[in-house]
Order: sequence, then C-alpha cells, then structure tokens
Amino acid sequence: MHRFTQDTTLMGTVESVNDGEFQLRCRSGDIFRVRIGRETSCAPVSNLDHLSRNRVPEPSGFDAHDPAQVARRYIAPGRLVVVEGVYHDNDGNAHVDARAIHLASSFPDRYVFEETHWWLTQIARFADKWLDDLFGERRSYRVDDFAELYNTNLNILGLPMDDNVQEMATLSRLIYGLSSAYLLTGSERYLLAAAAGVEFQRVTFRSMSHDGVYNFWAYGKRRGRYGTHLLVPSENPDDVDTLPLYEQIYALAGLAQYFRITGDWEVLEDIRRTIRTFDDFYLDEKSVNEDFPGLGGYFSHLDYATMRPDVAALGDNQSRKNWNSIGDHIPAYLVNVILALDPLPQGEYQATASSLLDRCRRMLDRCADLIVEKFPDPNPEIPYVRERFDEKWSPDLTWRWQQNRAVVGHNFKISWNLIRVANYYRMSGQEPKAQALVDLAARLADDVTPHGIDQFRGGCFDTVERQPAGGELEFPWRNTKDFWQQEQALLAYLILYGETRDEKYLELAREQALFWNLYFLDRDNGGIFFRVNDNGMPVIAGQYANKGGHAIAGYHSFELNYLAHVYTRIHVAELADSDRTFCLYFQPRAGLRSINVLPDFVRPGEVAVQSVRINGRTRTDLQVRDFQLPLDDVEPGATISVRFQSASSAQGL
Repeated sequence: MHRFTQDTTLMGTVESVNDGEFQLRCRSGDIFRVRIGRETSCAPVSNLDHLSRNRVPEPSGFDAHDPAQVARRYIAPGRLVVVEGVYHDNDGNAHVDARAIHLASSFPDRYVFEETHWWLTQIARFADKWLDDLFGERRSYRVDDFAELYNTNLNILGLPMDDNVQEMATLSRLIYGLSSAYLLTGSERYLLAAAAGVEFQRVTFRSMSHDGVYNFWAYGKRRGRYGTHLLVPSENPDDVDTLPLYEQIYALAGLAQYFRITGDWEVLEDIRRTIRTFDDFYLDEKSVNEDFPGLGGYFSHLDYATMRPDVAALGDNQSRKNWNSIGDHIPAYLVNVILALDPLPQGEYQATASSLLDRCRRMLDRCADLIVEKFPDPNPEIPYVRERFDEKWSPDLTWRWQQNRAVVGHNFKISWNLIRVANYYRMSGQEPKAQALVDLAARLADDVTPHGIDQFRGGCFDTVERQPAGGELEFPWRNTKDFWQQEQALLAYLILYGETRDEKYLELAREQALFWNLYFLDRDNGGIFFRVNDNGMPVIAGQYANKGGHAIAGYHSFELNYLAHVYTRIHVAELADSDRTFCLYFQPRAGLRSINVLPDFVRPGEVAVQSVRINGRTRTDLQVRDFQLPLDDVEPGATISVRFQSASSAQGL
C-alpha cells in the first residue's frame, strides 16, 4: 500500500499506552497503533438526553490539545473504547490517527449502559418523541386521535410522508412500545396512548368471522380526499395481495403487552380469536385440512380469495414455511400471553383463560420443536440457520432476494428465544428439554459470532451468503448493519451470559451495547437509524430515511430497552455492585382478582418480588405467590408498582 488512507472505526481493548499513542486490540486479535492528535476528542458515550456523562477526573493544568495528557487522562490498559479516525498505510507503516475516542464509561470496569436509568431514559425519550411527532402537545388520547393523526410513514424528522397509509401491524408494534414504556416507567401518558391505540386497532382493522370464532386483521387503511380505503391483503412487496402470517402475528404484539398491564377482557378475546385463526387456517395438520401434507408448522401465506395456503395465486409464496411463520410467534406474543396467563389469573374469565393457556403451551412446544429440528443446518461448515422451506420442509434456496443467504439477526433471535423457552420449561420441571434448547442456543450464537459480528468495528452484519465463494464471508450487497439485528445480538448475548455466566458473552454484550448506543441513536431527531454502514455512519437515503415504516415502527428499539434493562438488572448489575432492583408498573381493569407480574421467562429463583405499592402506598399484606399478585381489595384502575430484586440480592436479605 502506498499512501493509502481510509476513514475508519475500530472497537477494541486498550493493550498499552505510550505517551500520545496506544495499542488497540480488536475482537479479531489484530492490534492497531492509534495516535492521538491535537484535535482528538475523548468522552463517554451519551444517551438520547444529550447529557454529558464525562466525569473522568481532570488533572490540574490539563491541556485538551496535548496528546500525551489526553492519553494519560482517558486511555488505560483494559478499557473498551471505540476509535473514529483515519487509517494510514504507506509501505507497511500503518497507524490510525484518532479524531474521536468514545469510552464506555468515565470509570474503569463500569459501563454507562449498565447504570440504573440508562435504558429507562432511552425508552422514555423514544416514547415521548413518537407521541410528540404524531399528536403534538396532547397528553391524553382518544381513538379519534389515532384515526385522524396516526401515520405509519414518518420521515427522519418524524413528520408525515406523502403516503398516509395506516398499517395495522406497525400500529400494533407502536402499542407494544408504548406499553413497554409504561411497564418500565409508570408514565400515565404512555398507557393512555396505548389504550387509545388498542381501541383504534380493534375497531378499524379487526375482521371477525360471522360466528365470532375467528379474527383476521386487515393490512391497513389509506385515507383519500373523499374518504378512506381499507386495505385487506398486504401491500408489502414480499407479500403483496396475500395474507402473510407474520403480519397477523404482529397484530398481537401490542395487544399482548397491553394485556399484561391491564388484564383487559376484550383484548384477551381478540387474542384468543386470532390465535385460533392461526391454528385453523395456517397450521399444516390433517386435522385442519385433509388436503394438507400434515407435516407440521405454519404456512407463511394465505390467499385472501380462497383462504388457503396452497393455491397458485400465491406464486412463490404457495405452500411455504419460513422463520417468520414459525419462530416469530414466540417473541411477538406467545411469551407475553403465557406470562399473563400462567399461573391462571383469578377472575370471571378463568375458564376462557385456561383453554387459551393450553393452546399457547401447545403452540410454544410446536414452534420450539420445529426450530430445533428444522432450522439448524446439518452441514457443520455452515454456521447459519436455514430460513425458508417448502411444504415438505425441504430448504427453499431460490426465493427472491433471500436465495441461499442468511439474515444474521435471525440466528441471534433464535438463540435468544430458545433460552427464554428453556426458562419456561424449567419453571414447569422439564429440565432435560430445557437443557437441549440451551445447548443449541449457545452453539448457534457461537457459530455465527465470528462471521456475523464485525470483528473490527463491532455491530451485527445484515445479510450474508450462507456458502460464500472463495472465502469465509461474502455480502450479497454491502456490509451494512440494521438496528433490529443489533437488538437481537445484544439480547442473545445478555441472556446467554445470564444462563452460562461465561465472560465471553458478557464481553460481546457490552461491545454490542456500545455500538448500539453510539451509532443507532438519532440524537438530532430523537429516534433510531434503521441502517448504518460498517463504520457506524447512518444510511438515510431512500426508504432508510423512514423512521416509522413497515419494518420499523415502535417495536424493536422499545423491546431492546425493556429487556436490556431487565436482563442487566438481573444478570449484570451485581458485577459493578450496582442496584440490583427494578420496577414494573401495572393498572388492572375491573373483573380481575389477580394479575401476573413476572417480567420475562427467567430461571426459577433468579428474581423475586421485594415490595408492592398500590397508588403510592406500600402494601405488606399482599402475598405474592408464583409472581401472581392478588387484587381482592384493590380498586380497578389502581396503579401498581412491583419492585423486583435479583436472586443474589434477595439471598442477602
């Protein structure tokens, strides 16, 4: 190389410091010589609140333009840092001129994203910005506000775009986000908005069968100058003119999370009808239709005219099964519905809840078994799962853009959710079955990490060739990184660390958390970037400038905030001798005599209820058993705050 320069980002651990430069070891094992210049800035990563968290002690007479002094103040062996600068290579003399150095904290062995309020602050800023963009200064919400003002497509500033479609699934995802924000913060604003959104979804997009047994959900609604047009089949390019199962699945994402807070009977009925629709229309079993192969799993698409998955009108979506039609049931709604119903809540609809819980348990078993059996590639040289299949479970390696390619985030999503299911099995005494899921989850994460995680800059890659030509890594397009895949990787590593206590997963989780908080937060506009390039710079051309589109909405970023907070407090806080408690908020409706409060599927004994407040008053007389809170003398609509503690802190009481 002769006088080669390249703008670059590097993430790694400081090896040694020498005057105004230091050695940085990346995850790949490569070591780079990094030089600090007169204009190099150095500070801890900031959150969406824009507040400086730079509390690194400043020596007397400190000169911020003296590279040696900057190095002595900020850089120390063992610290995780991200360097942005210019890579130089001239006749083998290579170095990086750092122009910005980002720290994970002001103090060694601490990380800002493991502090008590980091994720709470982020989820509140997300929720406030969404509501401000859509509804202005409103602080209470009605169904009419959503009917008039909700838009799926928002530009990067949060302003409505030309296409004013209101997509059902993105609305439900936003309801999930607002419900999660309420669960963590107890802010009434978020629950009021979620409640209005739920009502808007139900009255606008729900299509109930003539006999009241089934619910289908319309794709969306588009407003015109002289009225509105209900859009029943999907308009998404991958699914146009069909009823894709994943859109029906995500219709339940917001309803399920909202139900956890309120126990609303009518919402549960819609959930019940929709889940029955999945089993009676999309499920490949002879008991559903004698014409089906009966080989298990859910078909990915229905034809809206015949309500069948096997007609030629579906084109290359005819009689297909994929990750979204099998695995997405688990994180989108199954986990949250089961959390709300197991143990069975006491109240007037216990019989209905019992039958629905049984159905959900069967679905969870069915989906988990299929993931284990069908998705891992039998070829040990291929580290990625298979994602698309025909009706007989033969891999489909020719479908449109996917071909024989892996979406890296799906590998991590499977790993993360297998651990959650394993924890549920442990709660019911099925330890051998749980351990098999844990073993597979760890193997999938271990296999994909060297290929799917950027070994130099951090972050999770998007789509790669499953069988690369002439190398270990091949990208069909660019080596970009998408926000939702970053979320899946971070949650997978956090929950794997909680499961195994293996330090490698904690290191990976911290690296991915640092990359997320540096590069996916849109600090100027209070949102997230859908996609960044390899160096972390946002991609905002074309559809990627849309902050509220079909695949974005208010879901993955809120899900990350919610679960990263919970997992960190349970699994990681003890390492920094930090507060190992956290709170969740509930507001049950009339008709309930109990509500379940377990935050997520965790190992038995991993978390305990420390205290309960009702309308601000601590209640010591309530006996919480199996994370079920009795409500016999609690007025409907009361605000309930449940304080949890990790097992390690509980043992010290």
